[in-house]
Amino acid sequence: MKLFLNKTSPFARAVRILIIERSLEDKVELCWCDPWSDDAQLLDVNPAGRVPVLVTQSGTAISESLLIASYIESLTNEPLSGPQEKVMHLAGVGQGLMEASFSLVISRKYINEGQNASVLTKRRYDAIQRSLQHLEQSIDDYSDHDDSFGAIIVAVALEYLVFRLPELDTAQHFTALDSWRAKLAARPSFKGTAFE
Repeated sequence: MKLFLNKTSPFARAVRILIIERSLEDKVELCWCDPWSDDAQLLDVNPAGRVPVLVTQSGTAISESLLIASYIESLTNEPLSGPQEKVMHLAGVGQGLMEASFSLVISRKYINEGQNASVLTKRRYDAIQRSLQHLEQSIDDYSDHDDSFGAIIVAVALEYLVFRLPELDTAQHFTALDSWRAKLAARPSFKGTAFE
């Protein structure tokens, strides 16, 4: 299999961590690319030009991190760890947090939006804050699912906030959530895939 990715995509990092956690790294070739430069190999497998993309052994390209995660989990012949509904809920909240954070970072980079320059920017900040509050209040419900993709995507989203939006100071305002993030970040799969 081949995984198309770059080093700063939180979506790609979450998939890469799951591959490592499921002991599949020897079955997946990493294909580093730049989705912002219309990389020809990436566009061949995903016309949308987004990472991550997993090309299966049969040559089928699967894009979008949650779909790739579902496929990876199906390869391990193990059910999703933890109650499936909780794992899916956690993955959904984490994906929403990641999307809001990523959109905010990209709009700053390419559109030069100020902190409160638009309705969309405000909505992104509000989504981030609501997601963080929800996770902080309910983290005890999920702390026993640390090996699930839901936990991985939330932890990567939190690491992305620390990496790209440090002014939000999530460690100061969401202490239980940050302690949980730090615990997962100490795992070899997280250390070996740190944002650059």
